[in-house]
Amino acid sequence: MIQESVPLGFPWPTLDPFLFCAYHLDEYPAGNESMGPDPALLKGRSIGSDFEVRDGWRMYHGDVVPGFPRHPHRGFETVTVARRGLLDHSDSLGATARFGRGDCQWMTAGSGIVHSEMFPLLDRESGNTAELFQLWLNLPAKNKMVDPAFKMLWADEIPKVTLRDDAGRQTLVTINAGSLEGHDAPAPPQHSWAAQPDSHVAIWTLEMQPGAHATLPPAPKEAHRMIYFHRGQRVAVGEGALDVNNAALVQSDAPLMLHNTGDAVAEILLLQGRPIGEPVAQHGPFVMNTRAEIEQAFEDYRRTQFGGWPWKRDAPVHDRGQGRFAIHADGRREDAPAG
Repeated sequence: MIQESVPLGFPWPTLDPFLFCAYHLDEYPAGNESMGPDPALLKGRSIGSDFEVRDGWRMYHGDVVPGFPRHPHRGFETVTVARRGLLDHSDSLGATARFGRGDCQWMTAGSGIVHSEMFPLLDRESGNTAELFQLWLNLPAKNKMVDPAFKMLWADEIPKVTLRDDAGRQTLVTINAGSLEGHDAPAPPQHSWAAQPDSHVAIWTLEMQPGAHATLPPAPKEAHRMIYFHRGQRVAVGEGALDVNNAALVQSDAPLMLHNTGDAVAEILLLQGRPIGEPVAQHGPFVMNTRAEIEQAFEDYRRTQFGGWPWKRDAPVHDRGQGRFAIHADGRREDAPAG
């Protein structure tokens, strides 16, 4: 069942139709008035490019608030599964959002967008944990230049399926994309590869109790299916085994039999999808099909800035008391469901 396994680094390895997978777990300290760490804690860090996990957290490209100030994308989608903590989104279309605590943002960069993703430290008395997966999902050539936009999948709208083995031990599956046991994830953006009925895209997270057994149904043979075991001790995968902090390419057209053989909860990310199967030309934040298209992307960005930047700062954050919400480029506002 395990066809190949590799250790997890940063970023994690992916296969078509996924381009990139990064797991962020940062145990941030209490926030100051600016919703960042105390400046004294920033001494000795490579501010502006801090990816060293010092004291359990990173500033990334932020200098006051951790995160990723404004940067461009073209030709693919970002899928941000925000498990803990909050993210503040702002973009060149004038859209903005605060999301997290189980929400998922699905952004189609399409013809080009500039956005920032910041991690405000709202709690001033205790720590601020941020945990998320950032995925890049490729777009087929016909959709690489569609209008950019994002869609929010709020936590209360994302299905969670509890699988129980014969001993009653549970595996909780959260379905950010795809379907399981008749439970369908919210629809992805209309131009996404995941919106194609035969793409077989699945983005699932699994939490397995110690000793739990779970069997996931097969996917079509043409789909790629990878699992990323990032928390726990050891899991059996069919007749094989996987230690924590390892990924495995597994046979897609066979039931995926998992057994948490450790004494702690096991957490697994599953990514699945039929390959797009087109040439990939990538340079930094742009992903197209040819080198000429990459060069055009750089030229377009230099010329238009993909609409410019309507915000006063490169790394805007919302007020400390702001709840989870989104305002789209057309002015439509949505608030996270209460629950």
